[in-house]
Amino acid sequence: MQPEHYVQYPQNFRKKDIDKEILNNIKYVRLFQNPVGFETTSWKSGQMKNSLWILLVFLFSLSTCTMPFEDIVKMSGMEMIEYNTKRVKKAAITVGIVQSGQMSYKVYGENGRELSHEEHIYEIGSITKTFTTSLLSKAVSENKVSFDDSISRFLNVPAKDYYPSIKRLITHTSGYKNFYYEDYGTANLPGRNPVYGTTGKMLLNRIGTINPENRDYPFVYSNFGMAVVGLILESIYNEDYTPLMNGYIKNELGLNSTKISDGSGDLANYWQWDTGNPYIATGAITSTITDMMRYAKMQIDETPPYLILSHGALARVNATPSGYDELTRTDAVGAGWMIDSVNNIVWHGGGTGNYNSYLGFDKTRRIAVVVLSNMSDSLDITAAMIGSKLLGELQGR
Repeated sequence: MQPEHYVQYPQNFRKKDIDKEILNNIKYVRLFQNPVGFETTSWKSGQMKNSLWILLVFLFSLSTCTMPFEDIVKMSGMEMIEYNTKRVKKAAITVGIVQSGQMSYKVYGENGRELSHEEHIYEIGSITKTFTTSLLSKAVSENKVSFDDSISRFLNVPAKDYYPSIKRLITHTSGYKNFYYEDYGTANLPGRNPVYGTTGKMLLNRIGTINPENRDYPFVYSNFGMAVVGLILESIYNEDYTPLMNGYIKNELGLNSTKISDGSGDLANYWQWDTGNPYIATGAITSTITDMMRYAKMQIDETPPYLILSHGALARVNATPSGYDELTRTDAVGAGWMIDSVNNIVWHGGGTGNYNSYLGFDKTRRIAVVVLSNMSDSLDITAAMIGSKLLGELQGR
């Protein structure tokens, strides 16, 4: 187990690692491979009952974990894909490789069978955060903002002696929790994401009530903190996040099949997002394998040049889950990116209700791996685990 302050990434969550802090940060769980949403608004409105339901579902899920973790670590990347897709008829896991400037990909279906060379539209989940911090890095390069600026410089919040710096938000060391449940929307119906109905005003109101100390906190993955970064970008560019990000992706990055989700695509079960939801900045982008490989190549090539600002270590952390040393290490955090200092990898993963993803790259060897999956990240083997294993194999590990 990690220290009690540690909160594991959603994409790395292991059923055996349940502790009080993790349970307090879980919003979505899966039962019989279908998303189940739980309202966790406040103790006064029944949070105790809902928390008990969450616990019961997770206790049930323990019995469904059929592969010991130590065996998973020994598997090859292809073996992981075969295991994950076993008897899953609608599985579509796309794996992209960037190597020596060349891009290639394969699509895998049921039992790891290679499918036709067709591109699909996937939710990329929290990899969205790296797009948010890429735009932030652009703003830094334009001298519109500094990573060291207090968030209060850009947000209409009550006067107070201290608010966290932007750097602490993008490195998850601000002291903010992953979520604040009373900020969740109340309309969590099937198909809607768990923060549907949240507004920027809700976030601003909550920011004013949180009183962290002026220090670097231990790493706690914070969707809330990155949603605040989205509000800061809106203030800097005087534009709502969705058109701002869509314009940035198309005009600056030249990715024509990547956008804030509008619910459309060739696959199924995309999350619904409401207009103006600040959590769009944390996980609402959809994309294709070619666009994501191009995005990975941009990171390696440092084109646009300001992307390098997000790759350097801004905070040293001890956030590698127990047993994950050979998979998704996190020794430091850049501007939104996780950094594996031992293996020279910069990476991020993502997970929504029905999708999970991974993008990792080694700039020295000029290689990258992208994994996009239409399967939940609550499975024994996540896209992040598959991707990190494949990237390690390319490195010769």
